Amino acid sequence: MEVGVDFTVLRYFVAAADGGSVTAGAQAVHVSQPSVSRQIQALERELRLTLFSRQGGRLQLTAAGRAFLPMARDLLAREEKARRAAGYLASGAMQDIAITTLGTTLTDVIAPFLVTFTPEDPMPSVRTVGLDRLFDAPSSTDLYIAAAAPPPWLESRPIAELPVFACVRADHPLSGRGAVELADLLDHELLVLDKDFPARRALDSAAELIRSAPRRTHRFFSPEVAMAVAAAGRGIAVVTDDPRFGLEALRILTPEGPLRIHLCGAWDPHHHARGQLESLCRRLETFCIDRYGEDVSPRH
Repeated sequence: MEVGVDFTVLRYFVAAADGGSVTAGAQAVHVSQPSVSRQIQALERELRLTLFSRQGGRLQLTAAGRAFLPMARDLLAREEKARRAAGYLASGAMQDIAITTLGTTLTDVIAPFLVTFTPEDPMPSVRTVGLDRLFDAPSSTDLYIAAAAPPPWLESRPIAELPVFACVRADHPLSGRGAVELADLLDHELLVLDKDFPARRALDSAAELIRSAPRRTHRFFSPEVAMAVAAAGRGIAVVTDDPRFGLEALRILTPEGPLRIHLCGAWDPHHHARGQLESLCRRLETFCIDRYGEDVSPRH
């Protein structure tokens, strides 16, 4: 037996059950008593169930009615949730936002940015992936935060040009300089990340432009571990993360300027909340400028 869901009738049923009479239920939903009574009787016929027994002018839920009542409440709650979600969709807003990003971007950019969210912002969820798989899940992502050029079918906006740092101990010969020329840096023992990390790709591309390469490298799959080893005096960690373990961050200077990665936001141009997604990217740009300085602005 197939039963169509009439949420109005379910609302009458729940109101009568809570009020203990059709009259009380009718008053709660602001409908006449005869109308509520007819609707409940029609519901019983449709369900082929007796939901109430009538004793002394009051309604008593039958066993079937007691079993059906929580189901009716659940359906009404789901309907209300669907209506709210539809309202958000119609207004071009989101209740929830799914972000896909890189692990290193999550630690130093996305997570601190989420601290600034208010109850008026969508509830965020964040998935981290490798650079080569960043754009592989369009159906489950609202916003990409990428240190890579997005594919042409996505709309995008630049967010920041974040520096790549050479992190050294206070007693390292390069300490205190504030910056180091790329050619000089390549002569040192470097603690580099795997090629799946934007910092490593930026370093390799810059070295190729000056037709050089690091003298000696050790590969790591975690910026934190690379910096920990640098703090132990085993080399210079090349990362985009904020320095840890008492390390000093040096800017890396190339013939084209400081070595940077280009962070951008990207989204489906047909997304119902594309305006809100672009607004979040503008907020993230401002956050990065406040955190790292005006020179990280993509319009600097």
